[in-house]
Amino acid sequence: MVLESSSRPGDDEICESNLLRALRRDDFALIKPHLSVIDCEGGQELYKPGDNVATVYFPCGPSLISYLVANADGRDVETILIGREGAVGGIVSLGNLPAYCRVVVKFGGRFSSMPVSQLEAAKARSPSLRSLFARYADCLLAQIFQSTACNAIHSIEQRTAKWIVSAMERTDSEVVPLTHEELASMLGVGRSYTSRVIQTFKADGILETRRGSLVVRDKKMLVERACACNDSVKAHFDEVLRGVYPED
Repeated sequence: MVLESSSRPGDDEICESNLLRALRRDDFALIKPHLSVIDCEGGQELYKPGDNVATVYFPCGPSLISYLVANADGRDVETILIGREGAVGGIVSLGNLPAYCRVVVKFGGRFSSMPVSQLEAAKARSPSLRSLFARYADCLLAQIFQSTACNAIHSIEQRTAKWIVSAMERTDSEVVPLTHEELASMLGVGRSYTSRVIQTFKADGILETRRGSLVVRDKKMLVERACACNDSVKAHFDEVLRGVYPED
């Protein structure tokens, strides 16, 4: 369920979005009147394939969004996570185009949202605003490229550790809202594979399991088990949009 806030967002709420916080003051003034604050629950579907993309969503604080691509066997494979460093919905296009995949709230919380048409109108008035969103689109594409390469060359254990670390960085919490089934979907493998990896991590004291979540007990060891794909994405963000990717 999505609940619309009755008030416009204050600056403190906006600052929970690193991407919006990176805007110049005059650019932010162009879009602030059109921003609304909404609260979304985990599992809420923002877009499904074919939906008209008319709204842009900016995760705030620990909120997370995931992209899910459907496969012929009926499974949805998760491609990337989007946190407070980014946004979804008509970032580069002019909007009003069909969504390609499912966009789902992974970790519920607060979001800023606005009509894509209003964002496009603001971008038409400001080259610097267009530049910022174009640079974010470049970072998003780099994230997708890295995810594709990761799936091709890294082990299930490395990829499992990478996904958990990535979620931790965006939620600022050692409690990661992932079930074995969701983790298997993110990796594009069967549940038995991820269960074996999780059992290994538990035996090594890296994490514990709770109902519907994983609890990280040794982040340093978890990072050591992960591939370097997160670091590559962070480095590109730092070159293109310094200060936007969540800090450890």
